Amino acid sequence: MRRLAWVLVACVVLAGCAGTTPGTTEPTTSTVETPSITTAPAATATSGTTVDRPGGRAATVTRVVDGDTIEVRYANGTIDTVRLLGVDTPEVHVANDPPEFEGVPDSEAGSACLRDAGRNASAFVERALADEQVRLVAGGDRRDRYGRLLAFVRHDGTAVNYRLVAEGYARVYDTSFAGRERFDRAEARAQRERLGLWTCATDSTESGATTGERSEPGGLVITDIEPDAPGNDNANPNGERIVFENRGETRIDLGGWTVSDAADHRYTFPSEFALGPGERVTLHTGTGSDTASELYWGASGAVWNNDGDTVTVRNEVGETVAERSYG
Repeated sequence: MRRLAWVLVACVVLAGCAGTTPGTTEPTTSTVETPSITTAPAATATSGTTVDRPGGRAATVTRVVDGDTIEVRYANGTIDTVRLLGVDTPEVHVANDPPEFEGVPDSEAGSACLRDAGRNASAFVERALADEQVRLVAGGDRRDRYGRLLAFVRHDGTAVNYRLVAEGYARVYDTSFAGRERFDRAEARAQRERLGLWTCATDSTESGATTGERSEPGGLVITDIEPDAPGNDNANPNGERIVFENRGETRIDLGGWTVSDAADHRYTFPSEFALGPGERVTLHTGTGSDTASELYWGASGAVWNNDGDTVTVRNEVGETVAERSYG
C-alpha cells in the first residue's frame, strides 16, 4: 500500500509538470510570447533618396497645383508635393514678375498675358497628368526651401519637364541640373517661334503691349470668348461663342481640327473648312446653319464655364495649335 501511494504521488507531480491533465483542453490564453515581426520602415516623402533610383519611383498624381507643381501619392500611401525640376511656369495664384521672362514687358498687359499663360500651363498639366501614373526622378538638391521634392516627371514615355519648355509653357529655371543645355536649346526655339508664353514677349521694334492671345506657328488666334450667354445659358447656347482669326499670311485648312474645353467636350470643324489671311469665324455652341463666318457646335446646352475655362484648338493629328484661358 505504501508503494502504491508513492506511485500515485509521482503520477500527479508528472502530470502537473506537463501543463495539462488527461481529458482537458489547452488554455485559451497562452503565456508564451509570439516573436515580433520587424520590417524596414516605410519610405517617407522626406527621405530624399526614395526616387533616386534607375527609372525613378512610381506615383499617382492626386492634384495639379499649377503648371510646375503637383501632388502625388506613393504606393505606401505617402503624399508628397513635387516641384518640377528645371522649369518655371507663369504664376496663377500670385502676381507674376515679367522681367523673369525674357522679352515680356514689365507692364500691366505683360503681367496679364503671363497670368493667362500660367493658366494655359496649368490646364495642359491637368490634362496630361491628373490621376495618372508617373515616375519621379530626383535631382539637384532634392528638396527646395518649401520642402517640395525637386524631380523630373516622366509619363507615358514623355519627359514632362522638357515638354513644358519645348512647347512654350515654361521658361528654364535659373539653376543647375543635368541636361540643362538641352533645355536651353528648347527654350531658344520656343522663343524664336513665339510658342505659348513667348507670345507675351515684344520685340524692341514693337511699341504696343501684347493682348494675351495664344497661338502656335500657323497664325490661328482665339480673339474673343463669350462664355456667358444672355439669360439662361442652357436655354440660349448660341449666346456662347468663340471667335477665331487667321493672322497668318497663308490659308489655314481647318477641316478635321477640333475645339475643346477643359472637360474635353469636343467640336470638329467641317471637312474642307478654311480661313484665308485676315478672315474670322465665330463658333456658336448651339445649332444653326454653317456659313463661311458662322459655325455651330450643335450642343443642346451650355459648354463653356462662366467662371473660367480653357479653349484649345488641335489639328488633325492632335497637336495644340491655339489655346487661351479665361476666368
